[in-house]
Amino acid sequence: MLSKLVQRANNQSMLNHGARAFRTSAVVNKKPSIGDAVTILQEKVSNISQVNDLKEFGTVISIGDGIARVFGLMKVQAGEMVEFSSGVKGMALNLETDNVGIVVLGNDREIQEGDIVKRTGSIVDVPIGEGMLGRVVDALGNPIDGEGPINSDEKQRVELKAPGIIPRKSVHEPMQTGLKSVDSLVPIGRGQRELIIGDRQTGKTAIAIDTIINQKAVHESDDETKKLYCIYVAVGQKRSTVANIVKTLKDYDAMKYAVVVAA
Repeated sequence: MLSKLVQRANNQSMLNHGARAFRTSAVVNKKPSIGDAVTILQEKVSNISQVNDLKEFGTVISIGDGIARVFGLMKVQAGEMVEFSSGVKGMALNLETDNVGIVVLGNDREIQEGDIVKRTGSIVDVPIGEGMLGRVVDALGNPIDGEGPINSDEKQRVELKAPGIIPRKSVHEPMQTGLKSVDSLVPIGRGQRELIIGDRQTGKTAIAIDTIINQKAVHESDDETKKLYCIYVAVGQKRSTVANIVKTLKDYDAMKYAVVVAA
């Protein structure tokens, strides 16, 4: 009899404990009121760091021939540098109402439709100065010759306003190319634009390279005003072709007053 009473008391205690546990769980699982929900949301929002992020994002809608069309980037500036999700850089040029035209400054094969593009907030600029001499760089002035960083602290924007007709200095000083047929029949002056046009494999590149090499005699003089610094830009050429040009310039000791840009 005594054992039955003890067992009944234990069962009653377990029932009371279960009821308390049920009531406790019911209190815990009680849905918060609207006021509690607002308080919780305010606490969550207050814990978010307020960072003034100037970057805006866009999406590539088309890519081809080195030009990317991007939807978004509503506040991008003309000439601003942007970065694709693949790490390739670009420059915003054509600002339209529904999209932005971006010139890809790299391999456009690494960019696909749907890729994310973000602003950088900076206008495209490149390093300048005598530290660029003798180096091979890409379109942004980054060294690609494996000879370490460029020793230049100066930078200049790519897009600059051209001087007008009146402030522009006239072409009054001749430039010797070292090619008798050119110097005698088609004299060229410093600051002049001269087009070298012809069919493939007719020696257009050879004329430009020979002109650079022939400036060595001018650079051996002590007169700084007569020295002519040369920039060779290889647009869309193979890396092997660029390497051969650099080797030729080095063989004739012409890289000390020249810069090669592989764009």
